[in-house]
Amino acid sequence: MKRGAVRKEKTAHRIVLERKMVTHHDVMTWNLDYCVGCQLGANVCPLDAITHVDGKLENGRMVVRQGVDIDPEKCVLCGMCAVMCPANAIEISVNGKPTNPVQEYETFPTLIESNEFNAEAFDWSRRDFVIDNCPTNVISYDEAAETLVVEDEHCIRCRQCEVASDGAFQVEQPWEGTVTLRRELCVAGCLACADICPTRALHINAAGELVLADYYCIKCGACMQICPIQAETEEYEVTFESQGHTHTRVHERITNAAVLPIWVERWRVKHTPVESSSWLDALMRIASDKAGQVEIDRKRALKRRDLLKALKGGHVLMDNE
Repeated sequence: MKRGAVRKEKTAHRIVLERKMVTHHDVMTWNLDYCVGCQLGANVCPLDAITHVDGKLENGRMVVRQGVDIDPEKCVLCGMCAVMCPANAIEISVNGKPTNPVQEYETFPTLIESNEFNAEAFDWSRRDFVIDNCPTNVISYDEAAETLVVEDEHCIRCRQCEVASDGAFQVEQPWEGTVTLRRELCVAGCLACADICPTRALHINAAGELVLADYYCIKCGACMQICPIQAETEEYEVTFESQGHTHTRVHERITNAAVLPIWVERWRVKHTPVESSSWLDALMRIASDKAGQVEIDRKRALKRRDLLKALKGGHVLMDNE
């Protein structure tokens, strides 16, 4: 293989892309156990190097996980997909150090997101309840410091810890938007969206019914990808100004939203300032134009009994209150 070419290794659990050059050694790793096949990365990829890999359904349940594949002849390890990945499934290093090229060169911003814990406001009888309800297992108890700590780089900002801790955790999600479930439009017996959902935004309750707990949604859209009723699209042109230049891009928009059982909208994303046509182009590919909307109010969400009930063991806690 010639110097500078991207080498690919793929297993059942990860995809590793590697490029060795004279001055730097680039490695991009996709953790397929974290990846939900959401297509945010594919939508922002400027070289169409990422393709969707369909999951397999049997009797309305996902038996083979959906995901992605990457063409090493197209991928330049730019890092755009890693910025947008809501599941933190992508890691990039340059010369052994975690680095994202598009952020280093200010082509893409850093998304504004956080998870903070107030130990003084926490009911410590809920400690195990909170830890058990983290879907990515990134919350642990620090015995020496007598506090809960979050492995921040792998937190997906699902806000389940917020509800489980009754507000002692404060989570800021980067995406603002909505998710809508219309069960009357679902294929009979299908629960595949709950199988792929990385949070409990879509889950199966004790009665075996599909339920939406919207506050936990991270706007990844994986549910729309796995749904048997697929979105139909049409192409349209977008013209925008950036740094004194006019750019025209061909994008796609969904034309059959009214018949989709599950519908995810992304209004806008919170991020650090950046001036880049690549970033504006990416936003137009993945966000709608409802920038004036606001997120669900946190205080109201903490009082919603359906959100507490959606958590593992939530009904037990409710019975004891």
